[in-house]
Amino acid sequence: MLQRFDERNRSIKVFIKDRLFSREDAKISVFDSAVQGGDAVWEGLRVYPEGVVCLEKHLNRLKESAHTLAFDDIPSKKFIKNAIRETLEANGMDDDVHIRLTLTRGEKITSGMDPRLNQSGSCLIVLAEWKPLVYDNSSGIKVISSSQRRNGPQFLDSKIHHNNLLNNILAKIQANIAGKDAGLMLDERGFVAELNGSNLFLVKDGILYTPFAHACLPGITRSTVIEICTSNGITVQEADLSLSQFINADGVFATGTMGELTPVIEIDGRKLNREDETMKKVLKLFKNKIRGFCESLT
Repeated sequence: MLQRFDERNRSIKVFIKDRLFSREDAKISVFDSAVQGGDAVWEGLRVYPEGVVCLEKHLNRLKESAHTLAFDDIPSKKFIKNAIRETLEANGMDDDVHIRLTLTRGEKITSGMDPRLNQSGSCLIVLAEWKPLVYDNSSGIKVISSSQRRNGPQFLDSKIHHNNLLNNILAKIQANIAGKDAGLMLDERGFVAELNGSNLFLVKDGILYTPFAHACLPGITRSTVIEICTSNGITVQEADLSLSQFINADGVFATGTMGELTPVIEIDGRKLNREDETMKKVLKLFKNKIRGFCESLT
């Protein structure tokens, strides 16, 4: 599914480093680390009138990712929250909004890989757009298994929510060429990791399963689903899961900030059941409870 341009986003304000810019003036330097080597970290945030979903978890992950990458100048949570609030207020946004929150290592004094060339501090970018959920969750999505493997921790630790997304993008390209919605990525051992942009769950005999977070990002929506299910009597287990187990599941769905919960109705041309009662219960519980996970920016 291809996202469409929303006319309301034509004149949005974007926060960069320490102030707001109009969309046409919102730019970073060609010497910025995000341009030079994808040297940045990011979070996707979903905004409801009640607040930002799981805000603290997102900010914690942003800061932990930046710390792992040895960023010298990591903004405080207070600064980031103020930047988000200022951006939303400037755009008159409080619902149906997605925020791409990015922190780059900042501008270099000359092009190069060495982080010691970054001497101007990090650069925070708050890009808020009116954006509906990326998928039509009422119809579901079709996916294809990709030849592109998800990074294991011995290559590039998926716990770092970094901007170097090329292996995910290559999987998405394969899905596009095949006329499918997403690429299903395996880990280096051949077990299912995740889709190119979201985590995966399967249902079998009333039990919910999700891949171990070895090669996949341990997503925040993923953890929210686990929390909701556990508190409502639905058993959840992490496991090494094969492609065959997903193809033969009673139900499969994807989770992520941009799509929330999305039924997967086809894998590699095999049709999947979308009427499983446990899966429908999970989807309904999430829809009814997600706003309770919203947090204020104050």
